[in-house]
Amino acid sequence: MKHFLSVGAKRLNPFSLQAIVACVFCVGWLVAFHSQAQSADPLKATGFLIAGDANRTRVVIDFNQKPEFSVRYLQDPNRTIVDIPSDVSFEFPAENAAAAGLYTLVRYGAMSAGHTRIVLTSDAPSSLEFSKVEADSSGSFRLVLEGVKTTEEKLSALVHADDWDGVHTTQAGRGGRLGGPATQESTNAFVIAVDAGHGGIDTGAISRDGKTIEKDITLAFAQELADEFNARPGFKAFLTRSDDVFLSLSERVRIARQNGANLMISLHADTLRQSFIRGATVYTISEKASDRLAAELAQRENVSDEIAGVVPDDTAAEASDILIDLTRRETQAFSERLAKMIVATFEGQIRLINNPHRHAGFHVLRAPDVPSLLIELGFLSNKEDEKLLTEESYRKQVSGLIVDATDHYKALIGQ
Repeated sequence: MKHFLSVGAKRLNPFSLQAIVACVFCVGWLVAFHSQAQSADPLKATGFLIAGDANRTRVVIDFNQKPEFSVRYLQDPNRTIVDIPSDVSFEFPAENAAAAGLYTLVRYGAMSAGHTRIVLTSDAPSSLEFSKVEADSSGSFRLVLEGVKTTEEKLSALVHADDWDGVHTTQAGRGGRLGGPATQESTNAFVIAVDAGHGGIDTGAISRDGKTIEKDITLAFAQELADEFNARPGFKAFLTRSDDVFLSLSERVRIARQNGANLMISLHADTLRQSFIRGATVYTISEKASDRLAAELAQRENVSDEIAGVVPDDTAAEASDILIDLTRRETQAFSERLAKMIVATFEGQIRLINNPHRHAGFHVLRAPDVPSLLIELGFLSNKEDEKLLTEESYRKQVSGLIVDATDHYKALIGQ
Protein backbone atom coordinates (compact mmCIF):
# COMPACT_ATOMS: atom_id res chain seq x y z
CA MET A 1 0.00 0.00 0.00
CA LYS A 2 1.40 3.34 -1.01
CA HIS A 3 1.30 6.02 1.66
CA PHE A 4 -0.18 8.85 -0.34
CA LEU A 5 -3.32 10.94 0.06
CA SER A 6 -5.16 12.49 -2.84
CA VAL A 7 -6.07 16.18 -2.69
CA GLY A 8 -7.76 17.21 -5.89
CA ALA A 9 -5.39 16.32 -8.71
CA LYS A 10 -2.32 16.19 -6.40
CA ARG A 11 -1.06 13.52 -4.07
CA LEU A 12 0.56 14.43 -0.76
CA ASN A 13 2.74 12.38 1.50
CA PRO A 14 1.06 12.15 4.95
CA PHE A 15 4.30 13.37 6.56
CA SER A 16 4.00 16.53 4.42
CA LEU A 17 0.47 16.99 5.76
CA GLN A 18 1.81 16.76 9.30
CA ALA A 19 4.37 19.42 8.43
CA ILE A 20 1.62 21.69 7.10
CA VAL A 21 -0.42 21.24 10.27
CA ALA A 22 2.66 21.98 12.34
CA CYS A 23 3.34 25.13 10.34
CA VAL A 24 -0.26 26.31 10.78
CA PHE A 25 0.08 25.72 14.52
CA CYS A 26 3.35 27.66 14.60
CA VAL A 27 1.84 30.56 12.67
CA GLY A 28 -1.09 30.65 15.08
CA TRP A 29 1.26 30.56 18.05
CA LEU A 30 3.37 33.37 16.59
CA VAL A 31 0.26 35.49 15.96
CA ALA A 32 -0.91 34.90 19.54
CA PHE A 33 2.57 35.63 20.88
CA HIS A 34 2.79 38.84 18.83
CA SER A 35 -0.65 39.90 20.04
CA GLN A 36 0.35 39.18 23.64
CA ALA A 37 3.63 41.06 23.19
CA GLN A 38 1.72 44.02 21.79
CA SER A 39 -0.61 44.05 24.79
CA ALA A 40 2.45 43.85 27.07
CA ASP A 41 3.88 47.03 25.53
CA PRO A 42 3.84 50.02 27.87
CA LEU A 43 0.81 52.28 27.66
CA LYS A 44 1.82 55.49 25.90
CA ALA A 45 -0.01 58.80 25.74
CA THR A 46 1.12 60.23 22.42
CA GLY A 47 -1.08 63.30 22.05
CA PHE A 48 -3.04 65.80 24.14
CA LEU A 49 -5.66 68.28 22.93
CA ILE A 50 -7.66 70.67 25.09
CA ALA A 51 -10.14 73.19 23.71
CA GLY A 52 -13.27 75.01 24.81
CA ASP A 53 -14.59 77.91 26.86
CA ALA A 54 -15.64 78.67 30.42
CA ASN A 55 -18.81 76.56 30.04
CA ARG A 56 -17.61 73.51 28.11
CA THR A 57 -14.14 72.10 27.48
CA ARG A 58 -13.08 68.91 25.71
CA VAL A 59 -9.88 67.02 26.50
CA VAL A 60 -8.67 64.37 24.06
CA ILE A 61 -5.69 62.15 24.89
CA ASP A 62 -4.26 59.76 22.30
CA PHE A 63 -3.01 56.32 23.44
CA ASN A 64 -1.24 53.47 21.68
CA GLN A 65 -3.52 50.97 23.45
CA LYS A 66 -6.95 51.02 24.99
CA PRO A 67 -6.66 52.54 28.50
CA GLU A 68 -8.81 51.48 31.43
CA PHE A 69 -9.87 54.45 33.55
CA SER A 70 -12.15 55.67 36.32
CA VAL A 71 -13.41 59.16 37.19
CA ARG A 72 -13.92 60.79 40.59
CA TYR A 73 -14.37 64.32 41.88
CA LEU A 74 -13.09 66.53 44.69
CA GLN A 75 -13.99 70.02 45.90
CA ASP A 76 -12.05 72.91 47.49
CA PRO A 77 -10.56 73.24 44.95
CA ASN A 78 -12.79 71.69 42.30
CA ARG A 79 -11.01 68.78 40.65
CA THR A 80 -11.88 66.06 38.15
CA ILE A 81 -9.71 63.01 38.85
CA VAL A 82 -9.04 60.47 36.07
CA ASP A 83 -7.22 57.38 37.37
CA ILE A 84 -5.57 54.85 35.05
CA PRO A 85 -4.60 51.53 36.71
CA SER A 86 -1.27 51.15 34.88
CA ASP A 87 1.97 52.95 34.18
CA VAL A 88 1.75 55.52 31.37
CA SER A 89 4.56 57.07 29.37
CA PHE A 90 3.56 60.63 28.44
CA GLU A 91 5.22 61.37 25.11
CA PHE A 92 3.56 64.59 23.97
CA PRO A 93 5.04 68.10 24.51
CA ALA A 94 4.14 69.46 27.94
CA GLU A 95 2.87 72.72 26.42
CA ASN A 96 0.09 70.76 24.65
CA ALA A 97 -1.50 70.18 28.07
CA ALA A 98 -1.57 73.85 29.07
CA ALA A 99 -4.76 74.80 30.93
CA ALA A 100 -7.61 76.16 28.83
CA GLY A 101 -11.35 76.78 28.92
CA LEU A 102 -12.93 75.49 32.13
CA TYR A 103 -9.66 74.18 33.49
CA THR A 104 -7.17 76.45 35.26
CA LEU A 105 -4.63 73.69 35.95
CA VAL A 106 -3.85 70.38 34.24
CA ARG A 107 -1.56 67.81 35.88
CA TYR A 108 -0.69 64.25 34.90
CA GLY A 109 1.82 61.64 36.00
CA ALA A 110 2.53 58.66 38.25
CA MET A 111 0.95 58.33 41.68
CA SER A 112 2.73 55.04 42.38
CA ALA A 113 3.86 51.97 40.43
CA GLY A 114 0.96 50.89 38.20
CA HIS A 115 -1.15 53.94 39.04
CA THR A 116 -1.34 57.05 36.85
CA ARG A 117 -3.51 60.09 37.42
CA ILE A 118 -4.78 63.05 35.40
CA VAL A 119 -6.14 65.98 37.42
CA LEU A 120 -8.23 68.76 35.87
CA THR A 121 -8.70 71.70 38.24
CA SER A 122 -11.35 74.37 37.67
CA ASP A 123 -12.35 77.55 39.47
CA ALA A 124 -16.03 76.97 38.81
CA PRO A 125 -17.75 73.67 39.74
CA SER A 126 -17.45 71.27 36.81
CA SER A 127 -18.03 67.64 35.93
CA LEU A 128 -17.75 65.37 32.92
CA GLU A 129 -20.81 65.18 30.72
CA PHE A 130 -19.28 62.06 29.24
CA SER A 131 -15.98 60.18 29.26
CA LYS A 132 -15.21 57.41 26.81
CA VAL A 133 -12.50 55.63 24.84
CA GLU A 134 -12.79 55.63 21.05
CA ALA A 135 -10.79 53.50 18.61
CA ASP A 136 -9.58 55.00 15.37
CA SER A 137 -8.67 53.43 12.02
CA SER A 138 -4.94 53.42 12.77
CA GLY A 139 -5.34 51.04 15.70
CA SER A 140 -4.75 53.66 18.39
CA PHE A 141 -7.27 54.92 20.95
CA ARG A 142 -8.56 58.27 22.21
CA LEU A 143 -9.71 59.06 25.72
CA VAL A 144 -12.34 61.77 25.32
CA LEU A 145 -13.38 63.84 28.35
CA GLU A 146 -16.19 66.37 27.93
CA GLY A 147 -16.17 68.79 30.86
CA VAL A 148 -19.09 71.12 31.54
CA LYS A 149 -19.82 73.78 34.11
CA THR A 150 -22.19 72.60 36.83
CA THR A 151 -23.51 73.72 40.25
CA GLU A 152 -21.94 73.34 43.68
CA GLU A 153 -24.83 71.08 44.69
CA LYS A 154 -24.42 68.70 41.75
CA LEU A 155 -20.65 68.52 42.18
CA SER A 156 -21.06 67.88 45.91
CA ALA A 157 -23.43 65.02 45.14
CA LEU A 158 -20.84 63.48 42.79
CA VAL A 159 -18.12 63.81 45.42
CA HIS A 160 -20.20 62.14 48.12
CA ALA A 161 -21.55 59.44 45.80
CA ASP A 162 -18.11 57.83 45.75
CA ASP A 163 -17.40 58.39 49.45
CA TRP A 164 -13.83 58.99 48.34
CA ASP A 165 -11.32 61.31 49.98
CA GLY A 166 -8.50 61.21 47.46
CA VAL A 167 -6.21 59.08 49.59
CA HIS A 168 -4.26 56.31 47.88
CA THR A 169 -2.18 53.53 49.39
CA THR A 170 1.58 53.59 49.18
CA GLN A 171 4.38 51.64 50.77
CA ALA A 172 6.20 53.44 53.55
CA GLY A 173 9.87 53.78 52.90
CA ARG A 174 9.71 52.66 49.29
CA GLY A 175 12.98 54.47 48.65
CA GLY A 176 14.50 51.25 49.90
CA ARG A 177 17.85 52.65 51.04
CA LEU A 178 17.22 51.53 54.65
CA GLY A 179 16.20 47.96 53.89
CA GLY A 180 17.77 44.77 55.20
CA PRO A 181 18.12 43.25 58.67
CA ALA A 182 19.13 45.60 61.46
CA THR A 183 22.74 45.32 62.60
CA GLN A 184 24.34 46.71 65.73
CA GLU A 185 25.94 49.41 63.59
CA SER A 186 22.69 50.41 61.87
CA THR A 187 20.74 50.29 65.14
CA ASN A 188 23.12 52.81 66.70
CA ALA A 189 23.39 54.93 63.57
CA PHE A 190 22.03 58.47 63.25
CA VAL A 191 19.16 57.85 60.81
CA ILE A 192 18.31 60.47 58.19
CA ALA A 193 15.30 60.63 55.89
CA VAL A 194 16.34 62.37 52.67
CA ASP A 195 13.19 63.67 51.00
CA ALA A 196 13.23 64.52 47.29
CA GLY A 197 10.53 67.15 46.89
CA HIS A 198 7.63 66.61 44.47
CA GLY A 199 7.52 63.61 42.09
CA GLY A 200 5.17 61.79 39.74
CA ILE A 201 2.11 63.84 38.91
CA ASP A 202 3.54 66.74 40.95
CA THR A 203 6.36 68.12 38.81
CA GLY A 204 7.16 71.02 41.11
CA ALA A 205 8.75 74.11 39.56
CA ILE A 206 9.84 74.24 35.92
CA SER A 207 12.61 76.45 34.51
CA ARG A 208 11.67 79.30 32.21
CA ASP A 209 12.72 77.37 29.09
CA GLY A 210 10.82 74.28 30.24
CA LYS A 211 13.91 72.05 30.15
CA THR A 212 14.63 71.62 33.86
CA ILE A 213 12.01 70.16 36.23
CA GLU A 214 12.21 70.43 40.00
CA LYS A 215 11.22 66.82 40.73
CA ASP A 216 14.21 65.59 38.68
CA ILE A 217 16.65 68.00 40.34
CA THR A 218 15.54 67.08 43.85
CA LEU A 219 15.74 63.33 43.18
CA ALA A 220 19.28 63.61 41.80
CA PHE A 221 20.35 65.68 44.83
CA ALA A 222 18.61 63.29 47.24
CA GLN A 223 20.39 60.27 45.80
CA GLU A 224 23.76 62.03 46.08
CA LEU A 225 23.05 63.24 49.62
CA ALA A 226 21.97 59.78 50.80
CA ASP A 227 25.13 58.27 49.30
CA GLU A 228 27.29 60.90 51.04
CA PHE A 229 25.64 60.18 54.40
CA ASN A 230 25.95 56.41 53.98
CA ALA A 231 29.66 56.76 53.16
CA ARG A 232 30.21 58.51 56.51
CA PRO A 233 30.56 56.31 59.65
CA GLY A 234 27.73 56.66 62.13
CA PHE A 235 25.05 57.63 59.61
CA LYS A 236 22.28 55.66 57.93
CA ALA A 237 20.31 57.52 55.24
CA PHE A 238 17.30 56.47 53.19
CA LEU A 239 15.17 58.10 50.50
CA THR A 240 11.48 58.79 50.92
CA ARG A 241 11.20 58.18 47.17
CA SER A 242 13.78 56.65 44.84
CA ASP A 243 11.91 57.09 41.56
CA ASP A 244 9.42 59.35 39.82
CA VAL A 245 6.31 58.72 41.94
CA PHE A 246 4.04 60.95 43.97
CA LEU A 247 4.11 61.08 47.77
CA SER A 248 1.66 63.17 49.75
CA LEU A 249 3.11 65.54 52.33
CA SER A 250 1.75 63.45 55.20
CA GLU A 251 3.21 60.27 53.67
CA ARG A 252 6.67 61.82 53.60
CA VAL A 253 6.43 62.61 57.31
CA ARG A 254 5.03 59.15 58.06
CA ILE A 255 7.84 57.41 56.14
CA ALA A 256 10.44 59.34 58.14
CA ARG A 257 8.83 58.45 61.47
CA GLN A 258 8.15 54.79 60.63
CA ASN A 259 11.79 54.28 59.71
CA GLY A 260 13.00 55.81 62.97
CA ALA A 261 14.54 58.93 61.45
CA ASN A 262 16.54 61.20 63.75
CA LEU A 263 16.42 63.91 61.10
CA MET A 264 14.48 64.70 57.93
CA ILE A 265 15.91 66.86 55.15
CA SER A 266 13.51 67.85 52.37
CA LEU A 267 15.12 69.14 49.17
CA HIS A 268 13.54 71.67 46.78
CA ALA A 269 14.42 74.03 43.92
CA ASP A 270 11.62 76.52 43.36
CA THR A 271 11.02 79.42 40.98
CA LEU A 272 10.39 83.08 41.74
CA ARG A 273 8.94 85.96 39.79
CA GLN A 274 12.19 87.84 40.43
CA SER A 275 14.68 86.02 38.22
CA PHE A 276 17.64 87.91 39.68
CA ILE A 277 17.26 86.21 43.10
CA ARG A 278 19.54 83.22 43.49
CA GLY A 279 21.20 81.08 46.14
CA ALA A 280 20.34 78.45 48.74
CA THR A 281 17.98 78.87 51.71
CA VAL A 282 17.46 76.68 54.80
CA TYR A 283 13.93 76.64 56.23
CA THR A 284 12.55 75.48 59.56
CA ILE A 285 8.92 75.32 60.58
CA SER A 286 6.98 78.15 62.18
CA GLU A 287 3.29 78.99 62.20
CA LYS A 288 4.25 82.57 61.36
CA ALA A 289 6.46 83.07 58.31
CA SER A 290 9.70 85.01 58.72
CA ASP A 291 8.97 87.08 55.61
CA ARG A 292 6.77 87.34 52.55
CA LEU A 293 9.05 85.21 50.36
CA ALA A 294 9.01 82.37 52.91
CA ALA A 295 5.21 82.60 53.18
CA GLU A 296 4.76 82.44 49.40
CA LEU A 297 7.11 79.46 49.03
CA ALA A 298 5.38 77.56 51.83
CA GLN A 299 1.98 78.24 50.30
CA ARG A 300 3.13 76.83 46.95
CA GLU A 301 4.76 73.77 48.50
CA ASN A 302 1.72 73.04 50.65
CA VAL A 303 -0.62 72.68 47.65
CA SER A 304 1.26 69.63 46.31
CA ASP A 305 -1.48 67.33 47.62
CA GLU A 306 -4.22 69.40 46.00
CA ILE A 307 -2.40 69.38 42.66
CA ALA A 308 -2.26 65.58 42.76
CA GLY A 309 -5.91 65.20 43.76
CA VAL A 310 -5.25 64.14 47.35
CA VAL A 311 -6.96 65.49 50.44
CA PRO A 312 -4.29 66.82 52.84
CA ASP A 313 -3.94 64.99 56.15
CA ASP A 314 -3.67 67.64 58.87
CA THR A 315 -3.92 65.21 61.79
CA ALA A 316 -0.39 65.87 63.00
CA ALA A 317 -0.93 69.62 62.97
CA GLU A 318 -4.06 69.31 65.12
CA ALA A 319 -2.52 67.31 67.98
CA SER A 320 -2.93 69.20 71.25
CA ASP A 321 -1.55 66.81 73.88
CA ILE A 322 0.81 68.70 76.21
CA LEU A 323 3.54 66.05 75.89
CA ILE A 324 3.36 66.25 72.11
CA ASP A 325 3.54 70.04 72.34
CA LEU A 326 6.66 69.86 74.51
CA THR A 327 8.23 67.37 72.12
CA ARG A 328 7.43 69.63 69.19
CA ARG A 329 9.10 72.60 70.89
CA GLU A 330 12.25 70.59 71.57
CA THR A 331 12.23 69.24 68.02
CA GLN A 332 11.91 72.75 66.61
CA ALA A 333 14.86 73.93 68.71
CA PHE A 334 17.01 71.10 67.34
CA SER A 335 15.90 71.94 63.78
CA GLU A 336 16.83 75.60 64.15
CA ARG A 337 20.22 74.73 65.63
CA LEU A 338 21.09 72.45 62.71
CA ALA A 339 19.78 75.00 60.18
CA LYS A 340 22.21 77.58 61.54
CA MET A 341 25.07 75.06 61.30
CA ILE A 342 24.26 74.27 57.67
CA VAL A 343 24.11 77.98 56.81
CA ALA A 344 27.47 78.52 58.53
CA THR A 345 28.98 75.60 56.60
CA PHE A 346 27.60 76.91 53.29
CA GLU A 347 28.99 80.42 53.82
CA GLY A 348 31.97 81.12 51.58
CA GLN A 349 31.43 77.79 49.78
CA ILE A 350 28.15 78.15 47.91
CA ARG A 351 25.85 81.06 47.07
CA LEU A 352 23.23 81.94 49.70
CA ILE A 353 20.31 84.37 49.51
CA ASN A 354 20.02 87.24 51.98
CA ASN A 355 18.94 86.03 55.42
CA PRO A 356 19.46 82.38 54.41
CA HIS A 357 17.84 80.84 57.53
CA ARG A 358 14.12 81.48 57.24
CA HIS A 359 10.96 79.84 58.54
CA ALA A 360 7.36 79.25 57.50
CA GLY A 361 4.53 76.74 57.91
CA PHE A 362 5.72 73.98 55.58
CA HIS A 363 3.49 70.92 56.07
CA VAL A 364 6.32 68.51 55.27
CA LEU A 365 8.22 69.74 58.37
CA ARG A 366 5.40 69.02 60.83
CA ALA A 367 6.61 65.78 62.44
CA PRO A 368 6.39 66.56 66.17
CA ASP A 369 9.27 64.25 67.09
CA VAL A 370 11.65 64.42 64.08
CA PRO A 371 13.84 67.51 63.59
CA SER A 372 13.15 68.60 60.02
CA LEU A 373 14.63 71.04 57.52
CA LEU A 374 13.62 72.15 54.05
CA ILE A 375 16.55 73.25 51.89
CA GLU A 376 15.89 75.35 48.81
CA LEU A 377 18.97 74.41 46.80
CA GLY A 378 18.55 77.35 44.46
CA PHE A 379 15.99 78.78 42.06
CA LEU A 380 15.16 77.42 38.61
CA SER A 381 14.00 80.92 37.67
CA ASN A 382 17.65 82.05 37.75
CA LYS A 383 19.89 80.87 34.87
CA GLU A 384 23.06 80.67 36.98
CA ASP A 385 21.31 78.62 39.68
CA GLU A 386 19.68 76.38 37.09
CA LYS A 387 23.04 75.61 35.50
CA LEU A 388 24.64 74.75 38.85
CA LEU A 389 21.71 72.58 39.94
CA THR A 390 22.17 70.31 36.91
CA GLU A 391 25.90 69.75 37.52
CA GLU A 392 27.05 66.57 39.25
CA SER A 393 30.06 68.29 40.83
CA TYR A 394 27.78 70.89 42.45
CA ARG A 395 25.47 68.18 43.82
CA LYS A 396 28.47 66.48 45.37
CA GLN A 397 29.81 69.72 46.86
CA VAL A 398 26.49 70.75 48.42
CA SER A 399 25.81 67.24 49.72
CA GLY A 400 29.26 67.04 51.30
CA LEU A 401 28.71 70.35 53.12
CA ILE A 402 25.31 69.23 54.44
CA VAL A 403 26.89 66.02 55.77
CA ASP A 404 29.74 67.99 57.38
CA ALA A 405 27.28 70.26 59.19
CA THR A 406 25.12 67.32 60.30
CA ASP A 407 28.18 65.47 61.57
CA HIS A 408 29.10 68.51 63.69
CA TYR A 409 25.50 68.78 64.93
CA LYS A 410 25.45 65.07 65.79
CA ALA A 411 28.60 65.47 67.88
CA LEU A 412 27.19 68.48 69.74
CA ILE A 413 24.00 66.65 70.79
CA GLY A 414 26.04 63.63 71.85
CA GLN A 415 24.80 61.10 69.29
